[in-house]
This record gives sequence, structure tokens and C-alpha cells, in this order.
Amino acid sequence: MAEHEHVRVAVVGSGFGGLGAAVRLRREGVTDFVVLERADSVGGTWRDNSYPGCACDVPSHLYSFSFAPNPDWPRTFSGQEHIRAYLEHVTDVFGLRPHIRLNSEVRRMTWDSEKLRWDIETASGSLTADLVVSATGPLSDPKIPDIPGLDSFPGKVFHSARWDHDYDLRDKRVAMIGTGASAIQIVPAIQPLARNVTLFQRTPPWVMPRMDRAISGAERWLHRQLPFTAQARRGLLWGIRELQVQAFTKHPNELGAVEQLAKRNMARAIKDPALRARLTPDYRIGCKRILLSSTYYPALAQPNVDVVASGLSRVEGSTLVAADGTEAQVDAIVFGTGFHVTDMPIADRVVGADGRTLAEAWKGGMEALRGASAAGFPNWMSIIGPNTGLGNSSMILMIESQLNYLADYVRQLDVLGGRVALDARPSAVRDWNHRVQERMKRTVWNTGGCTSWYLDANGRNSTVWPGTTSEFRSATRRVDLAEYEVLRPAERDSGSSGSSGSSKGSKGSKGSKVADESAEAAV
Repeated sequence: MAEHEHVRVAVVGSGFGGLGAAVRLRREGVTDFVVLERADSVGGTWRDNSYPGCACDVPSHLYSFSFAPNPDWPRTFSGQEHIRAYLEHVTDVFGLRPHIRLNSEVRRMTWDSEKLRWDIETASGSLTADLVVSATGPLSDPKIPDIPGLDSFPGKVFHSARWDHDYDLRDKRVAMIGTGASAIQIVPAIQPLARNVTLFQRTPPWVMPRMDRAISGAERWLHRQLPFTAQARRGLLWGIRELQVQAFTKHPNELGAVEQLAKRNMARAIKDPALRARLTPDYRIGCKRILLSSTYYPALAQPNVDVVASGLSRVEGSTLVAADGTEAQVDAIVFGTGFHVTDMPIADRVVGADGRTLAEAWKGGMEALRGASAAGFPNWMSIIGPNTGLGNSSMILMIESQLNYLADYVRQLDVLGGRVALDARPSAVRDWNHRVQERMKRTVWNTGGCTSWYLDANGRNSTVWPGTTSEFRSATRRVDLAEYEVLRPAERDSGSSGSSGSSKGSKGSKGSKVADESAEAAV
């Protein structure tokens, strides 16, 4: 990376969000941009998560870009290797490689109020940008709990998102910590290899069958020859999930029938009543993400798998001690304990107009206008920002909605012309988040009786979108300039005092006038 390089747009991250942003920028005629990636290849979470059994729980034809359909998905639910290959394919087909800066982890991004630009320090050099698109994603930085004695454990320790493929689990005593989406895939994959698997379960998940199958050659041929058939398939998958949203967001009690299906699914594989009792959740289904697996319960029923219905409390040498006193001797510990979602590390590296980091601004909870813009952080946008997550559908739908917002954001900057920035008004951010949180009150995620990673340290749901993907697409179709302050370099004082005046970005009446004029022009 050239020193002091300046670009119009800097995109951070090369997963679905970052690559999607790059494609959309090119489609908008913006070619002066870079994609900053901390690793040595693209792929985001689908590069980092390569653990045994890793796969998506959203159907393949829905978990892909609408502008880059893949008629050759091999299975109805794709494995990690297929999704990563798809992202590499998108990178090549849309000519993104020249824009990508690998091994360029962002260390600091600081807003320059005088020059109205971002100063960015990366592992491969420094650059400046007019606009930053943060697409680091919420599932990027693994979270390992602070367990007393863990540092003294003599065996192998790693997180599911940092799998050590050089470590052979055959004939090992393995502890799996956590029962989330990764754990229910890992346990069935390693159970046949390991001497023993001990699953430390704080909270049992609701698990439904994963209706996965190979997509036949005839189906793939049809999708290649008649693309509208793949579009229809995607539309059907989308429509079913849109109809399901009402139960999650407005009528959680209707999910009781789904719980009965989940219990019957468990009973088919788990014959031991005591084990069934340990595996049965005591909260409403959907409060935590409903997990899909047809192999998890059968694996737990095997004689070399032990389920400890208590979280890991401490480590004493090779002995793991649960909160209920249960002990297990193990050779390796695998943490499937999730990620820093509501406290994303990137927030500590973004310094806004008032000198505060984004983490400091979000100390009381993450908030962003339409999931994209944070007050006090001009020309900074997030992809998969606060309250854009989903509990039952494809995040690619939400990403594409935010890409629409990004495209209009760039257009509005062009309409305004010259050196200009948009800063979300605090009142607009408050109003948006108040509406979101009011809708959140009756959702299953807030009323279902569980504690999930959707909730932040204050117990506030700053992660999930409490509506349909159609509603979100409508809300992010265009940028409303009335929700932003328009910043321009302050004019130099031409008065008799001879003062050079302030060169900081102006937020005064001039900015308001520009916003009003631009809103009329945009209409």
C-alpha cells in the first residue's frame, strides 16, 4: 500500500458485506476504493470457521447474492468450503482483486474534522478516505470466557473459529464448551474420532432437523439453462421465512406448536429420559436461534459422549470442573463460545469527530441510524450494524438492503458536491432506535425467557431486527438528508480582523440549508 494513499472509499473486511459493498461501488461507477482485509485471503467468517462439520443453516439458494446467483450449489445447505469458494468466485467475476489489500488489519481510524476525511492506519501502511464502510461483521472476533486455571491447562486449547487442523483429535479426550450453532456441528463430526467427548452445556438449545440433501445434476442443469427457476426457488425460500417472522416478532405464543415438533425430534434420538431432561430447554423456542441438525442428538446418545448440564467453572491441571461440581479429565478444550457481537473490537479503533472512540460512544449500547450511521462519526457506515441481525432468515438479504443505502449515500454526496460529509443527527439516531426498541418489546427474543448473545451487557437487544426483511429493505431504500447534518470545510473569515477562521467542519445553518436544498434536488 502506497504511503499517504487517498481513496474515495475504504471498505473494511472481505466477507459477504465487504465484497458486496465493493461490487455495489463498482456498479455505482466508483472505482477509487480499497478493501482492507486483515487476513491473507477473502472470505470473512467463512474463511475463519473451518472446523469439522462447518456448514450454513440457511438454504444455499437464499444464502447468496441476488446479483450473483449460483446454479451449481451441490447441497441444499452448503458447507463452509462451498461458501468460501463462492466468495472467491464473486471476487474474481466482479474484478475485485485489484482493490483488495490483504494482510492490512486496521489499527486505527480517526476522523479529521478539518479535511473531512478518515485517517486510517493499517498493518501495511497508512491511507486516507472520504468514506469508510465497516464490514467487519459481528462474528469476527472469537470470545473465550475468563476461566480460572485455563492458562495452566497442559493440553490443547482453541476456539471453533481458530481450529487447529494440525492437532489430531483421534483417541483424545475432548471437552466441548458451549452448545451454540458451531458446537452442534462439531460434536457429531468429532465424536467418531475422539475417545471421549464431554459437552459442557450452560443452556440447552432448541434443535430442529436439518433437511439437507444433495442437489441433483438435473436440478443444477435446469437452474443453469433456465435461471428463472433458481430465482423462483430463492423466492419461495424467502417467502416462507417472511411469513414466519410474525410469530417471532408479534405472536411468540404461537411458537408452542414448534416446540412440540422439536421435542419429538429429540425423543426420536434420545431414549434416556434423564438425558432428555437435561437437553430440554426451559425457554420459548426462538428466544435463542433455533439450531438445525439431524446428527447432534444421535451423537449425544453415543456411549463416548457425556453431557454436563452446567457451565465450565474452573480448570485444575487436566481436570475441568463444572459449576455443579462435575469433573472431567481431558486432553483438549474446544471453545464454541461465540464472538464479540455487542462489543466488537473494531469499535475501539474508530475515533469520531469529538475524539471519542465508537466503543465509548456505544458504552450504553450500540445504536446506528437504520443500522448504518452512528452520530459523531461522519461518512462512516456499517454493514450488519446494530439491530440488523435475523433470527430466522438469510443475512444476505439484510446486507443487500444496506448496500442499497450505501449506494444512495454515495449518490447524495455526489449531489451535494465538493468536499462534504454527512453526520447522522443524534435526534434521528435516537428516534430510529426508540422505534426499534419499542417493537422489540414483544418479540420472542425479549420475552422468551432466555439470555442470548443478542443482548448486550445492559440486557438490551441491540443485535436483531424486529421485522421482516421487506420492511428493512423499504427503510433503507434511500438516504433521508433530513436525518443528517451536512458538513463542509468552514469558510475562512474575510473580516477586518484578519483572522484565518476555523477550518473545522461546519454544522451550522449553512449545513442545514445545504441539506434542505439537496433534499429537494433528490426528490
